[in-house]
Amino acid sequence: MTLRDFEPLLQQLPQKPGVYRMLSATGDVLYVGKARNLRNRVTSYFRASGLSAKTLALVARIDDIKVTITASETEALLLEQSLIKADRPPYNIVLRDDKSYPFIRLTEQDEFPRLAFHRGTRRKGTRYFGPFPSAAAVRESLNILQKLFRLRHCEDSFFRNRTRACLQHQIGRCSAPCVGLITPDDYREDVELAVLFLEGRNQTVLDLYKARMQSASDALDFERAAHYRDQIDRLRRIQEQQYVHAEEGDVDIFAIAELSGRFCVQCVFVRGGRVLGNRHWFPKNELALPAAEVLAALLEQFYFGGEERDLPRDVIVSESWAEQDLLAEALSGAAGRRVAVAASVRGQRARWLELARENAAHGIASFLADQRSIFARQLALQEALELSEQPLRLECFDISHTMGEATVASCVVFDANGPRKSDYRRFNITGVTPGDDYAAMEQALRRRYARVQAGEVDMPDLIVIDGGQGQLARAISILEELGLASPTLLGIAKGPTRKPGLERFFLAEGEVFIPPHGDAALLLQQIRDEAHRFAITGHRQRRQKVRRSSELEAIPGVGAKRRRELITHFGGVRALKGASVEEIAKVPGISHTLAQTIYGILHAE
Repeated sequence: MTLRDFEPLLQQLPQKPGVYRMLSATGDVLYVGKARNLRNRVTSYFRASGLSAKTLALVARIDDIKVTITASETEALLLEQSLIKADRPPYNIVLRDDKSYPFIRLTEQDEFPRLAFHRGTRRKGTRYFGPFPSAAAVRESLNILQKLFRLRHCEDSFFRNRTRACLQHQIGRCSAPCVGLITPDDYREDVELAVLFLEGRNQTVLDLYKARMQSASDALDFERAAHYRDQIDRLRRIQEQQYVHAEEGDVDIFAIAELSGRFCVQCVFVRGGRVLGNRHWFPKNELALPAAEVLAALLEQFYFGGEERDLPRDVIVSESWAEQDLLAEALSGAAGRRVAVAASVRGQRARWLELARENAAHGIASFLADQRSIFARQLALQEALELSEQPLRLECFDISHTMGEATVASCVVFDANGPRKSDYRRFNITGVTPGDDYAAMEQALRRRYARVQAGEVDMPDLIVIDGGQGQLARAISILEELGLASPTLLGIAKGPTRKPGLERFFLAEGEVFIPPHGDAALLLQQIRDEAHRFAITGHRQRRQKVRRSSELEAIPGVGAKRRRELITHFGGVRALKGASVEEIAKVPGISHTLAQTIYGILHAE
C-alpha cells in the first residue's frame, strides 16, 4: 500500500490524541500505537524517506487503519495497553510475563492470623504485601518472619486438628496458638509487629522490642527480657544483610542493555529501602526501535497491561524518552499520589541504577551465549543424524503413570531459543489398558498431530519419542496414517542403568550412534528430561485430584463446591473419614442430614 492509497483516510484523521490500529488484509492487528496528534503520527509512516527496513515491511502489510479518539494522551496510553494485551500484535513490544507476581498473605479476619505465600486473585478481608519479584523472595521473607515473630503458616485444616505442638514450635518458628501456648492478645501483638516489618518500619519494631525488653527486665521477668534481646539481635542482623542504606524508599529501577540487536530489560524492586530482588525480560524488537523507546513501551505494559501492580513512589530508568512525563502522569493518576519517573539520579539511587545496568548487561550476554549454545547443539544434531536442514523445532513425547493409574502424556517443544513453554501440552490418557504405554503414546500422537493436520499447530522438524524401537515404529505408523510422514522421528531408549550418556538412539532405518557427551546428545537429553518432568508433574496433579475427590463424587448432593469445602476443612478424605457426623455438619453448606449421608457412604461396608 502507498501513500496515495491511504491519502483519503489520512486527510480525514483528526488532529487529536488517540490510538490507531494497523490491520492486515486478513483483519489481523499488526500494530497498535498511541499519538498526541493522530493525523501527524499516522502520516509519518508513509513519508518518502527515513523509515527503517522493518518499518517499511510493516507498512507493506497494512490494508486498513482504525483509529479511536481519546480525551487525553493519558487515556490514549491506557487504551493502547489494553488493546496490546488483547490483540498481541506482532510488531509491538510485548511484555511476556508467564506468571503473576507473588504476594505474602495475612488472614487478618482469623483469631490467629496466618502468613502465607499467595499468587493469583486477591480476596476481600485478607491483607496482601508485595508484589515480590519471585517466589524465592517471598519464601525468604516468610523465613525471616517466622524466625522473628513466630506466626503460624500452616493450613486451616491442619491448624484446627492439632492436639500437640508441631515441629515448627519445637524449632522456635511458631508460638503454637493451635494448642493454646500463646494468648490471642499476645499473638495479635506479634501480628502487628510483623505488619510493621513488612511495611518497612523496622526502626519502629526495634524501638518496641527495646521498650518491651526494659519492661520485662523491670518486672524481673528475665527470661522474657532475654527473648526480646534475642529478637533485637536477629532483627539487627537481618537489617545488616538486607538493607542497602538507612534511607527508606519504594522504588522500581529499570535498566536496558543492548547486544547484537537484542535487548535485556532488568528491574530491581526496592520497598522500604530494602532490595527485594530483580526480574528481567528479553523483548522482541520487530520495528528496530531505539533502546529508549523499547524501554518506554515495556514500562507502559508493565504498569498498565492488566495485572494489578503495587505502584512505587519513584521509577528510575536508565534512558530518557520524549513522553516520559506522560508515563509519570498516568502512574500518578493510578496511584492517587505523585509518582516520579527520573533518569538522572544521585547518591544511593544512582548506585541502584548502576546495579540494574550491570545486571542487564550480564543478562543479555548470558542470553546470547545460551542462544549460541542452542544453535551449536542443533547443528551438531543435524550432523549426527545426517539431516538435510537444521532441526529448528523439536517436539518430544513422554508417558507417566503409577501402575497404570492417572496416565498423562506430555509434549514439550524446543526451538531456536530453547524451551517454548507456551507450546507445551499435556494429554490425559483415557480408554486404554492401564500400563499400556504403546496405546497411551498412540493416543497422544493422534491428538497432537490431528491438530497439525488441521493447520492449528506448526509441523516440527524432529519428533523425539522417549522409547525404543517399538514405540518409534508405532509413532511412524500413526504419522503415516495421518499423512504426515515428512518429519524425522527419533527414539531414545534408556541405558541399562538409566544414567545419562548410556542411551541408545533409533531412526526408522535402525540404530544410530551419537557421541554420548557431545552437543547433540546433550540437546536430546535436555529435551527428554524436560518431557519427563512435564509428564510426571501432570501425572502427580491428576493422581492427587483423583484420590482427593473420587470417593466424594459418588455422594448425592455433594457437588464441586461442597467437595472443595470438605477437602479444605479437613485437609483430605482420610481426615474426613475420621470425623463424626457433628464435625462434618460444621462445614459451611453441609446440613446435618447431608452430614449423615456423607458419613454413611464413607463408612459403608
